[in-house]
Parts: sequence; C-alpha cells; structure tokens
Amino acid sequence: MTDNSYSSSHLRRQPKQQRGKDRVDKILNAAAEVFDQVGYEAATTHQIAAQAGTAVGSLYQFFPNKAAIFNAMELRHIERVKTFWSKLNTPEVVQLPLQQMMHQLITAAVELFEHPVSRIIFIQFYTSQDMFQSIDESMTQEAINFLANILRERNPSLPADQCHLLAEVSVHSSNAVILSALRTSDVAHRQRLTEQIESLLTSYLEPHVGVPRSQNVMKVMTCPHCQSDRLSKNGKRRNQQCYVCKDCRKQFVESVMLKNER
Repeated sequence: MTDNSYSSSHLRRQPKQQRGKDRVDKILNAAAEVFDQVGYEAATTHQIAAQAGTAVGSLYQFFPNKAAIFNAMELRHIERVKTFWSKLNTPEVVQLPLQQMMHQLITAAVELFEHPVSRIIFIQFYTSQDMFQSIDESMTQEAINFLANILRERNPSLPADQCHLLAEVSVHSSNAVILSALRTSDVAHRQRLTEQIESLLTSYLEPHVGVPRSQNVMKVMTCPHCQSDRLSKNGKRRNQQCYVCKDCRKQFVESVMLKNER
C-alpha cells in the first residue's frame, strides 16, 4: 500500500483522480479533528463535512457512514506505520551508536503521531479498542518483532527470546509514555515526555546492544587470553559463535570477548 491507496471495502467509490484522493484525505483529517474535539460517539458526518469544508453529499459519495470513515482512518494509519518501519529498518540506522539510533526511531515516531489521523487512531486503540475493524493486538506484536530484529542485528549473539523480551518491554513502555504525551494539551510537556523515551530506552538497552554488530566484529577478533588476533571459528554453542586461538590453543565463545572489550 502507498500513501494514496484506498483499499477499504467500506468506501462507496474508490477515488481515481488526484482531486478525489485529496478530497478523501481532507475528510479523514477533518474526521480526526472532530473525533478529537467531541469524541467518536458524539461526532456526526455533518460535522465532519463542515470541518472538511465540503458538502455532506460529497462526503457520502465516498463514505456511507461514520464507521466507514473511521475504518479508512485505520487503513491509512497502517500504511503510515508500514512506511515508518521500512524507512528505519536499514543498515544505516541499525549500525548507528545506540543513542543516535534511538533518537532517529523516537523522532520518526513523534512525526508519525503528529499526523491527526495516526494520533486519533493511536489514542482510540487504547480507549475504545472494540470499535476497530482492521487493527488489533497483532499490530503491537509486529512492532515488537520489528524492534527485536533490530536488536538481533546489533548483537547477533543475543538469544532470540531475550531480543523479544527486550523489544516487548521497550514497545509497551514507550507506547504508554507516547499515549500520555498525545493526551496532554501542553505542547511543551508533550515534548519533554517524548524526549524521556529516548533516554529510557537507551539506558535500558545499552548493556545488551550498546555496540552495533559492525563494531563488535572488529573487537571480537582478539583472544581474551593472549590477545592474539590469529583466531578460527570453532562451531557454535547455545547460539553463540565459538573460537579457538591458534597461538594459545584456548577456546572461548563470542560473549566472553564482548565482555572483555567493555
């Protein structure tokens, strides 16, 4: 899907011209504003049309009711999240120093939720989950998997279950702070809250993935016993790479070398 795709089966008419797509965008953004102001239950299609600066008949050309508008907002948010993940899951981002990487991730997340549609969808998911048609807890699990893969990229010796545990704690804790930030009208306080997410996650993840893989590879090529760089791989033990030193003939695993490099 792209930013201009409209795959909702609830749309009465799929916009083909750019003008129609722009009109749908305007309606979705207006709906987000109205839902934010009066709540979903109190909102009406007439209010949404007025906020969008269009006739209610024009709104009905695309959406039969308020629920269809909300579902289209869900799909739009999913598109934006997928784009968010694809732009950040790159070697250039993953191999950054941890604090810089977290800064990029959190900055991009803040930009994502500055969009009125994503902001309202995120808040509603944690307050009225039963009204959703296209988003459920599997999306949160996808976010956990996304971060777990990044953590494993940074430290391949980290067991998969630990990567997922670290990612689960990181995603749930950051979502809780983001929710608090989005629900406050104090812009300065919202910024302070989101800035703390970066510090929180950096401190939490530093002992496990503080050094990206590219730097680990440079550091592990020294024997922890005699400091020789004449090493050979010697199979794996519990998902960790084993080595044997050609000079002192001692064997060790990758985690031992990483520990000695700290």
